[in-house]
Amino acid sequence: MNDDAALAVALVEDDRRFRGVLQMLIESTPGFELAFAAGSVEEALRIAAIHQPRVILLDIHLPGMSGIEGVEPIRGRFPDAVVLMLTVFEDEDRIFEALCNGANGYLLKKTAPARLLEYVREAATGGAPMSPEIAAKVVRLFAQLPKKVALAEHLTPQETAFLKLLAEGHSYASAADELGVSVNTVRNYVRSIYDKLHVHSKSEAVSKAMRAGLI
Repeated sequence: MNDDAALAVALVEDDRRFRGVLQMLIESTPGFELAFAAGSVEEALRIAAIHQPRVILLDIHLPGMSGIEGVEPIRGRFPDAVVLMLTVFEDEDRIFEALCNGANGYLLKKTAPARLLEYVREAATGGAPMSPEIAAKVVRLFAQLPKKVALAEHLTPQETAFLKLLAEGHSYASAADELGVSVNTVRNYVRSIYDKLHVHSKSEAVSKAMRAGLI
């Protein structure tokens, strides 16, 4: 499809059959076009897309780098695209980790084709679509979050501001720019936050801060 108004969608999915179904759906639906289809994050990062994708459907379970690990590099490679995770599971920890890493939505693979395309359009216009089962879990998880607990007493205002920027998808370098500090200072924030929150990764830190109601 060569329609300039068409919505370009990319697929990163290792299941050839399912990838083929999605590819056929996108290519045969007016208003949509396929930017590219890849079987792994690594392959997607090497692709020179014919059309820059507006929405990327990213499977969670991939060979090599997982979809969750791949959210950040995919967003870096295609900065104008939004990322929707695809999964067959409703794993709460994976939901939070993917969203903390910068995913814009989370869909179950069993979603009906017509509804899936509606979600893609919603994402392209600034929405954060989720399958009903996923949305219900997210709502329930947030309802269970403790109010601002003692963690707030341990983190400095600068560290909290830094965590908020990470939750918004900033890299260490861009967060440093936003805060007006050096990257070395940001690294000091990271070490301090990890120590105070008893975590070992950025996604853990952001997730724990979210659960505590800090950000």
